[in-house]
Amino acid sequence: MSLIVQKYGGSSLANPDLIRNVANRISNASEDGNQIVVTVSAMGDSTDNLMDIATKITNSPNPRELDVLLSTGELQSCALVCMALQELGKNAVSLSGAQAGIMTDSRFGNAKISKLATDRIEMELNKGNIVVVAGFQGITDEFDITTLGRGASDLTAVALAAGLKAERCEIYTDVDGIFTVDPRLVPNAHKMDEIGFEEMLEMASHGAKMNPRSIELGMVFNVPILVASSMNESSGTLIREVNDMDMKVGEIRNRVRGIATEKDVAKIIVYSVVDRPGIASSLFEPLAQADISVDVIVQNSSVQGTTDLTFTVKQSQLNNATSVVKKVADDLGSGQIGVDEDLAKVSVVGTGMQDSPGYAAKMFKTLASAGINIEMITTSEIRITCIVKVSELSKAASALHDAFEMDFNY
Repeated sequence: MSLIVQKYGGSSLANPDLIRNVANRISNASEDGNQIVVTVSAMGDSTDNLMDIATKITNSPNPRELDVLLSTGELQSCALVCMALQELGKNAVSLSGAQAGIMTDSRFGNAKISKLATDRIEMELNKGNIVVVAGFQGITDEFDITTLGRGASDLTAVALAAGLKAERCEIYTDVDGIFTVDPRLVPNAHKMDEIGFEEMLEMASHGAKMNPRSIELGMVFNVPILVASSMNESSGTLIREVNDMDMKVGEIRNRVRGIATEKDVAKIIVYSVVDRPGIASSLFEPLAQADISVDVIVQNSSVQGTTDLTFTVKQSQLNNATSVVKKVADDLGSGQIGVDEDLAKVSVVGTGMQDSPGYAAKMFKTLASAGINIEMITTSEIRITCIVKVSELSKAASALHDAFEMDFNY
């Protein structure tokens, strides 16, 4: 008998028929003799609808009260899935994040899991129940409800799988698995049968449709994660610890595994900053204190004692970031700030690129041949990322997919 954690996203739970479909899938998994813990997201667009209501009440919802409000979406899904399972004759119980023992810090809206107390879940499993847990939420030591950030029901599922020492975590959504590139941008994208944690983490961090925190947690605790569709019986994609010896033997192979894309990118330029020690710290510390994540950073060479600082943030954080930068611009000796919202990221990812020359040159040449200008560049050991105009993202992804010969069976 195995313990399996399953997660179903909002698109898989958008209406009663889909909820019944999910209940049937859970029921079938339990009939194989497995113990099943399920994590659910809010139904369809429930979270967006709740946020819309809140912003009609106030332009600046109190973060604590907003978490209380948004957490109700997952609770609705929890109860409805349990009702559907009970209609099938299954014993099932729903638990909120708090009842499931998911403890967090008090960073409302983007809380971090501090510990798991799985006693209640284990007790319900020992009673023969299927346990359905509300994703996306937890509770602080002061018993305040928190949410873990958008898309964090994946994180809930992987955390529970790690804490319960489950055989695997299965994440069901409306797509068949992880593709070499977003198939909405490149129709000839291929589903991968498997991918390593390290490569998947890079892809998720740069636009692939997975929560990066869930991949990181899976990597730390070595929890295999299956990503598959709830709408069919496709085999999905297994995310697991992979070394190169698991792949086809031989050094001559395609070392690029995937292409990640992201549209939520904005650029801020701080012009004519006095070039002195500590200048970067003076800018980026206030941004960190405002909980604004900075991605690509470029500092130009000094000209006559001044330099330009350019960096990217998520478009959703642009207004807050601009406000922070304006407050410190005078201290930096800058009188002008520039903003560009119409940007996107395209990244090639693959562990095989480590210590292998020519991949950056090939990427840049491919984009140039397609008439695409590169705004900024950043790299890691297994990733090369270019910032381009959002209007050229699809063309860039398609050109790179062809150039790196990813049009083959994975």
